[in-house]
Amino acid sequence: MSKILLLFFLTGISSVSKAQPYALLIRGGYVIDPKTAVRDTLDIAVQKGCIVRMAKRIDPRQAARIVDARGAFVCPGFIDLHTHVFFGADQESDYAGGTEDIIPDDFAPREGVTTVVDAGSSGWRNFDVFKKRVIDHSATRVLAFLNIVGAGMRGGPYEQNTADMSDSLAAAKAGQYPAIIVGFKVAHYTGGDWRPVDAATHAGNQTQLPVMVDFGEHLPELPIHDLFLKHLRPGDIFTHCFAQLSDREPIVDPVTKKLKPFVFEARTKGILFDVGYGEISFAFSQAIPALHSGFPPNSISSDNHRSNIRVTLPDIMSRFLALGLDPATVIGMVTWKPAQEIHRPELGHLSEGAVADIVILRMQHGRFTFSDHAGRRIEAAQRFECMMTIKGGKVEYDRFIPKFTAHS
Repeated sequence: MSKILLLFFLTGISSVSKAQPYALLIRGGYVIDPKTAVRDTLDIAVQKGCIVRMAKRIDPRQAARIVDARGAFVCPGFIDLHTHVFFGADQESDYAGGTEDIIPDDFAPREGVTTVVDAGSSGWRNFDVFKKRVIDHSATRVLAFLNIVGAGMRGGPYEQNTADMSDSLAAAKAGQYPAIIVGFKVAHYTGGDWRPVDAATHAGNQTQLPVMVDFGEHLPELPIHDLFLKHLRPGDIFTHCFAQLSDREPIVDPVTKKLKPFVFEARTKGILFDVGYGEISFAFSQAIPALHSGFPPNSISSDNHRSNIRVTLPDIMSRFLALGLDPATVIGMVTWKPAQEIHRPELGHLSEGAVADIVILRMQHGRFTFSDHAGRRIEAAQRFECMMTIKGGKVEYDRFIPKFTAHS
């Protein structure tokens, strides 16, 4: 394996000057495609931003540019289902054009992410600003959950203003931008009632789109049993699913260390569970018992924002490797599964004719330590590292060194 990895680093990218039928050829990588269950060593040819051929061997003389991926995984571009990228300089706003959101192109390509989904930073009042400022100018594909609050995540009293929560106006805005808005978001509401959740699901019913819920902090407390079984619909998403905080009800009982029985019932109903790692929204005390109970998440996401940029999506994925999930399962949780959650079947897979969103991952072997916000640590013998990110056939991130000009 060491010789293979050495070859993987030294061969890098080669190119030839004359016109070729393929713009890019990825050679010899171990392809993992969760949609088709392909697990095989294959070559992948790319032309005009799409995957045009996948085969055991494709003549390298047919390609203008070659990437030697031997010793690495080749998989679909990652979809980070929970991020905050409506960046701006408004000191009085948290996430809606404020300083907590971050520039997507500053983190996504180096993490293997070709699509980020903003999780409710904007609402129906300010989505157009978000689109003009960020979405229209990003190399990274940016999709969005629209906050049920018109002002989005401005923080403080804005997010408690039930008069600004309009299912009809949110649904209308989603109808205006069907290629970008993938659902609705509820977050940070502290009132002891269900108005934001119900408004969001009403908007979802009008548009056939899912709702993502960041749930907790309610006074008086609202039970997640009722959230799952009485208010959310099949296909709705419970993010921060492995959080254990004093003001949020967890899915694993902290005393018995057992997954609450109704959580299995919620999954049977069709509720989806997303990691939404965040600064403080992931705890091994929740994730470990849940996985031991046969309850993995549906999707893995980062909740990337200014206070949570030290842990990358591959780092979060590696935590689940350390907890016993196999690489193909983990890769599925950042590719085909989130694509299905947001109803984007054109993304998250490697197929002939599909958009050429491709990630090359190296598996590092050694001694690694992963921690959560509470300070709990686990040891691991392997971790993912992103080596190359290709979006729409264009290389957006490249760690292959050195580069050569001759065919391998």
